[in-house]
Amino acid sequence: MQTIAERLKTTYARIEQATAQANRPLKSVRLLAVSKTKPVSDIRLAYEAGQRLFGENYIQEGVEKIQALQDCDDIEWHMIGPIQSNKTRVVAAHFDWVQSVDRLKIARRLHEQRPDNLAPLNVCIQLNLDDEASKSGVSAEELPALIDQVSRFKRLRLRGLMAIPKASASSEEQQQTLARLAELFGQYHTKLSNFDTLSVGMSGDLEVAIAHGSHMVRVGTAIFGARNS
Repeated sequence: MQTIAERLKTTYARIEQATAQANRPLKSVRLLAVSKTKPVSDIRLAYEAGQRLFGENYIQEGVEKIQALQDCDDIEWHMIGPIQSNKTRVVAAHFDWVQSVDRLKIARRLHEQRPDNLAPLNVCIQLNLDDEASKSGVSAEELPALIDQVSRFKRLRLRGLMAIPKASASSEEQQQTLARLAELFGQYHTKLSNFDTLSVGMSGDLEVAIAHGSHMVRVGTAIFGARNS
């Protein structure tokens, strides 16, 4: 059985190969290690192997891990799961990024509740181009208005788009979704100064996501193993 350090090395090799095959610059894709349900000890092992970006889906679990790993003060913590309005204060106080902004109410509360002593909170707007009822996210039609509103909040830094394509999609459907995501991202990348991140791609599809312009892949299983129940 491979260690976490070995699986990280393998994942980075996959990213580098996919980046080269897409004729994109080396280091143009960042790896977010998704540590949901995994113990702090696993995160520390990944940290010791050089990983610095970690993503959490569950707010309380994420906050507990952030507090337990305060000595690792150069970790960049990303919230990638859904956020209820009564949880925005704790998210605004603890995380560096929120990739799952899907409505104005959440963005406004994160802006209002971001502590003055912290840098602006990096945020991505979550898209749901496949219109899946089980997933959060705005439609392409709703995106322009939300981008306009979020970009006005001084305590937020709008960094880009995040999406979770349909898992059961055919290869053709998957590529259509990814191409549409890349198109939407490109429309704002040249207009907004900090709009530099398309977050899409996971353990099973990071190569095709990188081929379609992803700047950040969110990988859990390939690094930490199957999710704990």
